Amino acid sequence: MRESAALRWARLILSVYVCIHMGTKSVRLDDDVYERVIAHKRADETISEAIDRLIGSPSLHELGGILDGDHVDEMRKTIEDADEEDAAEVEEVAERFR
Repeated sequence: MRESAALRWARLILSVYVCIHMGTKSVRLDDDVYERVIAHKRADETISEAIDRLIGSPSLHELGGILDGDHVDEMRKTIEDADEEDAAEVEEVAERFR
């Protein structure tokens, strides 16, 4: 199927506006990338929303280093304390049924 001249022209100058925090950015996508995004875009979402959904949330690797050692130690201690409290509660309930 042959594309119309207008569609070919639109593809040449295609800019996708992606919301980034408090503004928008104009980005240029290759035709094949644009087609893949459109193929995965849902009817009820914008191209920006589709791209956001497709790229997903930050990975755990990207979150590395955001906490210093003291915070990590404090979090570990809190988790260990909660585990100990939970184990004690489980033991108390188990005792009631013995």
